[in-house]
Amino acid sequence: MEDRGTLRGRWIGHWEPEDPGFWARVGRARANRNLWASIAVEHVGFSVWTLYSVFVLFMGPEYGFSPADKFLLVSTGSLVGALLRIPYTFAVARFGGRNWTVISGLLLLIPTIASALVLQPGTSFGVFLLMAALGGFGGGNFASSMTNINAFFPEGRKGLALGLNAGGGNIGVAVIQLLGLLVIAVSGTGHPRILLGVYIPLVVLVSLWAALSMDNISSVRNDTGAARLALRDRNTWIMSLLYIGTFGSFIGYSFAFGLVLQTQFGRTPLQAAAITFLGPLLGSLIRPLGGSLADKVGGAVVTQWNFLVMAVCAVVCIVASGTGSFPLFVAGFIGLFLFAGLGNGSTYKMIPAIFRRTVITEGHPDPLAWARRASGAAIGLISAVGALGGLLINLAFRQSFATTQSGVPAFWAFLGFYVVCSVVTYLVYARRSASVPSESTQAAPVRV
Repeated sequence: MEDRGTLRGRWIGHWEPEDPGFWARVGRARANRNLWASIAVEHVGFSVWTLYSVFVLFMGPEYGFSPADKFLLVSTGSLVGALLRIPYTFAVARFGGRNWTVISGLLLLIPTIASALVLQPGTSFGVFLLMAALGGFGGGNFASSMTNINAFFPEGRKGLALGLNAGGGNIGVAVIQLLGLLVIAVSGTGHPRILLGVYIPLVVLVSLWAALSMDNISSVRNDTGAARLALRDRNTWIMSLLYIGTFGSFIGYSFAFGLVLQTQFGRTPLQAAAITFLGPLLGSLIRPLGGSLADKVGGAVVTQWNFLVMAVCAVVCIVASGTGSFPLFVAGFIGLFLFAGLGNGSTYKMIPAIFRRTVITEGHPDPLAWARRASGAAIGLISAVGALGGLLINLAFRQSFATTQSGVPAFWAFLGFYVVCSVVTYLVYARRSASVPSESTQAAPVRV
């Protein structure tokens, strides 16, 4: 039964995506409709979150900011976006997924309008730090979006659905960087407000789309204890570590790529902007493939090998830095983006499967309901902790360039971390990744 209200929300009282009949009759169409609207808001959110990774390319000598200042600026936005993911995760249960999507979309007007008022030479660094922090609103809505969409899809389709939702959001990083390139190429570095002229009306449009197209699921809204379930489970914290390595790398490199090219290789803003969008673009496009591969062969196996390839890419960047080979460096850095994106998809697919396996091995009175509750909350919490990796990436680059005028020490740290993540994935999940028969006749076997 459904109760369709006014703008306060449309509520779905009964939602059973694991029931094949229900899914075929009404579930698939409604889930997909919510998915596409969610992607639109999340896409714009990512663009707003990474605004200052683009704006720093416009900040020439007249702004008076050093490379260290600029790394601190983008680190601030990364930190606030990560921290906001925790309350944003709880907001889905408090307000409803559709209602919170609309609210979180409209909140993006705060950083965009505020930046339009102050974005010019002569504005103090402290004010710009505040603007970058406000951009964190855009980083928070990823957690609520993923938590919400997780509830709409059955186990066997979560990998692709979550991959599309996250990938469509992630690509917002590439889009705003590409628009930044276009503005610099056409108008030079003196007109960054053109970007805000695009995004302010876009924020309104995607929020309206969510209001008209999305639904709230009553069972999710009433489930306020799910976060406690997730917090008590060790898998939440192990997967948070792995997500630091995948999504933390993606967002951290997205913020830092242009600055690294300018600082280490002396590229102009236009030369840097002509390359920086490629990494986030390819990393975003490949993310659904990571989820799809995980659906087929298991997320743990994909994630384990993915981290090893990321370690190899870090080695390529180290070698290229030592030899001064710009093409090799770009190739290695783009490789990091690609496999961070692939790993984003595979790690997110692991989360619901891990909690499904937990209920089978430990025995819970209502196993599927417990797994759905805990995994939904865990997705938001893991995304919050994982996003802190973006802060760590930028702080590592900032310290590396400040002490050695090179990014090599930072890449060595990244290399070691990826190896650790690969070993943890194997020991905890991959060597136990064989399918476990589900206790429900309506659900697929569970393979992490």
